[in-house]
Amino acid sequence: MTVALLAYSAAALADPDYRTVKMEIDVNKPASEVWAKIGGYCDISKWLEVDCKIVSGDGSGMGTVRALANDRIREILVGKTELSYGYTQPVKEGTFYSLYHGFMEARPLSKRTSKILYTLILDVSDKPDEASKQADLTQRRTRFEAALKKMKQIAEQ
Repeated sequence: MTVALLAYSAAALADPDYRTVKMEIDVNKPASEVWAKIGGYCDISKWLEVDCKIVSGDGSGMGTVRALANDRIREILVGKTELSYGYTQPVKEGTFYSLYHGFMEARPLSKRTSKILYTLILDVSDKPDEASKQADLTQRRTRFEAALKKMKQIAEQ
């Protein structure tokens, strides 16, 4: 069993299977107003309904670390612009590293409208088959598309 697990782990590390989940939603507000309402690093608690706490950094600068879901998840702010941010989840000892990254942006479409874009990238090579990989990606898409709808609702209030 241990030998098989080690062999599987080595194979997964040697042959990553990176997948991207791209999502977007139009919003009837300017991008700057949208971002002011949903773009704070712990605003995730408003639209993904998960607790969030800044555990390192100033809360908005590069390198800031947030803890989600009672500290089960840590995410590091690795990219930021006026209307976007990107984050990654660090390696956890003893677990598969999926290279999970997320990127969120409020993109202007006109003076009065914008679009929220949310992109995830991760390695799904730890899943045993394509059906399992697709199920994982579908679950993530479903959760984050619901979050996008919530962001739109918050932004348009």
